[in-house]
Amino acid sequence: MVDFTLSPAEATVRDTARVFAKQHLSGAKALYCVLPSNVDRFQAMRPIYEEAVRLGLVRAMIPPALGGSSGSLLEMTLTVEECYAVDPTASLTIFATGLGLTPLLSAWRPGLEEFLQPFLKPEGAPLASLVFSEPGGVANWLEPGAPGLQTTAHREGDEWVLSGEKIWATNSAGWDFRGPDLGCVVCRCTDADIVKSATTPADLIMILIVTRDDIERARTGSFEVLRHPDMPGHTAVSGPHIRFDQLRLPAKNLLCPPGTGAPIVNGAFTMSACLVGAMGTGLQRAIFDAALTFARTQTRGGSVPIIQHQSVANLLIDIKMRTETSRYLTWKSAHCLVSGPGMPDQRRELALEAKIYCSDAAVKSAMDAINLVGISAYDTAAPFTSFLNDAMVLPIFDGGNVGIRRRDLQSLFMSANYDPWATSVE
Repeated sequence: MVDFTLSPAEATVRDTARVFAKQHLSGAKALYCVLPSNVDRFQAMRPIYEEAVRLGLVRAMIPPALGGSSGSLLEMTLTVEECYAVDPTASLTIFATGLGLTPLLSAWRPGLEEFLQPFLKPEGAPLASLVFSEPGGVANWLEPGAPGLQTTAHREGDEWVLSGEKIWATNSAGWDFRGPDLGCVVCRCTDADIVKSATTPADLIMILIVTRDDIERARTGSFEVLRHPDMPGHTAVSGPHIRFDQLRLPAKNLLCPPGTGAPIVNGAFTMSACLVGAMGTGLQRAIFDAALTFARTQTRGGSVPIIQHQSVANLLIDIKMRTETSRYLTWKSAHCLVSGPGMPDQRRELALEAKIYCSDAAVKSAMDAINLVGISAYDTAAPFTSFLNDAMVLPIFDGGNVGIRRRDLQSLFMSANYDPWATSVE
């Protein structure tokens, strides 16, 4: 029998996240919406982030074996949904630290403890970032014959020398834009011997750890923020255009040697696909609640609340069904990715589908709510255009649905041993 009832532990995780969101995220927009710049809005979120640290939300992204308190991937989707239903902008900064830590945790080995320590403390505001995207795009980063990543590293004695530009990596510049506490920088090795022996672009992919201390020790100009993109949604999130200019890093900062980085990056984004599904679910919850309240209380010049009109009810029904479908696909994808069924490579399928479906559904639900409300939705005093602006990024970030995620699904479908239903029906 299929049972979607949460376990006591899962219900506790959900309820804890719900309380945090109500107490600390519900007032976030009032703090940042009045500020003129992305820089100011992002920095205004630091007290909320500090509360997340104090209450253990960051430690909950780290396995107990390493000093954290994380549970299952499903429990993380519950946390993400609850927070995103209240304020996506403040939430993304918190959960981006989890993505930033994922390569470190996935490639864990003794000797890396110092890099994790800031994130185990119940105080402060440590930021982590997975520094991957580049100004020229990364959808074809592993395509044979293509230029590949333009951020490069080479070995000089006991140091790695890192150069290149990155953009859109949430938290990649830290609170004061002089470096994050930890950045996992994905780059391409240019050492002559490695290049000569490489047979595929993946053979050159490596991951270097960059810390705030590394940047402070380096020469002036080794790390620089070039621009802060001003975004229509998630307006208090920092995903700046940054540049590394021959930043020297000790050999111990090599997280993934050349040839081992690509699987770690792909694994991190497979896990985050489930969480984007939860983001889309939480956002649709907020959309439905606001649209339902409007439909039940507004007559729009008529004699009855507009929910009594079939066209309005149909829009509400569609939003609600998408929300419920998004939640259960997200839950199933999180469970399947960790526990199966199906072979490990095919378990990625539902995570990819959750990312694509839930993100596209959030945009459609936001537009349906706008059509339900009518011209009044165009007033920024109402929440509906804000919902749309927040939803728009879900299909195009964390691996764009068109450029990356659907192509990943296509590759699965084309594999000789693909079983269409192995991961959805035991």
